[in-house]
Amino acid sequence: MERTLTGGCLCGTVRYELKPGFRMQPYACHCTDCQRRTGSAFSLHMGVMAKDLTIEGELNEGTFVQPSGAISTITGCAKCMSRIYASHDKRPGLASIRVGTLDNSKDVSPAAHFWVLSKQPWITIPEGVPTLETQPQSSEEWLQYVGPE
Repeated sequence: MERTLTGGCLCGTVRYELKPGFRMQPYACHCTDCQRRTGSAFSLHMGVMAKDLTIEGELNEGTFVQPSGAISTITGCAKCMSRIYASHDKRPGLASIRVGTLDNSKDVSPAAHFWVLSKQPWITIPEGVPTLETQPQSSEEWLQYVGPE
C-alpha cells in the first residue's frame, strides 16, 4: 500500500501513523475470543509490519495465551482503554491493527471472514467474500486470503 494511514483511540490521547509498507488486507474475525474482547459480534484486523507503526501517547498492554499456545499482547490507550493493535510471539515483527481505530475506517471493508463457525447467526456476509470456518493454518494460507493489496 502506497499511502500513509493515521488513526487513534476514542479519547484522542493515542495517535498513530502507519507508513507505507507491507500490509495485509483487512479481515473480520468472528471467534468467541474477539467477540468477548470487543463486546461485539466480530472484530476487524489488518496485519502490518510493526516497524511501520509510529505511536504517540500513553499505552497499556494485556496478555493472554491463545488456544494455539501463542502469547498474544494487546496494546491500547491507557486512558480510554481503546485497543489499538495486537501482536504475538509466533509472528515477530507483525502487528494487527484494529481497523476501527483508523481515521478512514469507513472506507475499509473485510477481504475475508474467519471463524464463521462461531459467527452470530444474524450476521450476513456479503456474497463472494471468502470465509473460513476457523482461520488460515499457515502463512501461505493467510496470504491467500488477506495477502497484500
